[in-house]
Amino acid sequence: MHKTIRTVFLNAALMTGAGLAALNAQAQTAPSQPVTWELQVVRDGQQIDSFSGTTNVGQARTDTHHNKVQNRVGCADQPAGDIDLQRTITISPTRANADDITLAIDAQETLQDDSSRASPSGCKLPPVPRQVSGSHPGLALKPGEWAQWQLIDSNPSLAYRVRASLGSPAAAQ
Repeated sequence: MHKTIRTVFLNAALMTGAGLAALNAQAQTAPSQPVTWELQVVRDGQQIDSFSGTTNVGQARTDTHHNKVQNRVGCADQPAGDIDLQRTITISPTRANADDITLAIDAQETLQDDSSRASPSGCKLPPVPRQVSGSHPGLALKPGEWAQWQLIDSNPSLAYRVRASLGSPAAAQ
């Protein structure tokens, strides 16, 4: 039994060493596949923002867009402090070939409620921003075709429309 255990450990060590060498050689000779992607932010059926880029498989890209809004508040309906409705998207292609592309997507949104609030005396109150975040570990796409990821069903409805293709932006056009 002692010999069997030693042989198993020796074989495992050899396989691990050989396996790592083969993986390192493959990683050095095979360039990362670039994926060109586009993400549209759709709120209540209307596109309100978009992101795009080219990211290699195994890498991630994070972009943040800011939309500063000023609300009118008080009984005199005067402009009040700005609210930064920030949107941060991280896209990471995890797999790409001619048949399908898989993207991991992380999103953080600051949303403002569309309905107005009022004080007991009837004066306008500023809307309360809310934070929304979501993570999709593997959105599978057919190259060049749109897919949708629904983050919020209602009040407001918020969805991301995503498409991706292989190659650089010049090759994708």
